[in-house]
Amino acid sequence: MILSLPDAEATRNFGMALGRSLSAGTIILLQGDLGAGKTTLVQGIAEGLGISDSIESPTFTLINEYFTGRIPLYHLDLYRLEPEEAEALHLESYWDGLERDLGLVAIEWAERLQYKPENYLQICLSYLDTGRQIELIGNGDLLDWQLEI
Repeated sequence: MILSLPDAEATRNFGMALGRSLSAGTIILLQGDLGAGKTTLVQGIAEGLGISDSIESPTFTLINEYFTGRIPLYHLDLYRLEPEEAEALHLESYWDGLERDLGLVAIEWAERLQYKPENYLQICLSYLDTGRQIELIGNGDLLDWQLEI
């Protein structure tokens, strides 16, 4: 599915729709250049989950965890990492449900993952002169996923 979004507000609103519709255990792999809207999308997801905390990209902290919404939100940013460094974080603990409560996992710069979870929703963001374009690709259980707005 490919969507055109005219501005940051539309990107945030789309994220809100995702936050309202996705369930615990969903992993979102975000890809796109700097400024494409990855963090804006996650801010909308958080709002859709009912999280009122300020959502900033965890570029330096790598992982921000939010527990005040209907399900936890785990926001990861792999921008500063090499693939080997990302693997050393054992990120599967965020989606296997063994060490942490299952929540929604949003991973910025997901192309730095050496391995991907079995089920995920990949969102590729592109910045265009007319706004943003988002391509959604489901994998595994999310292969036939459809957004309900």
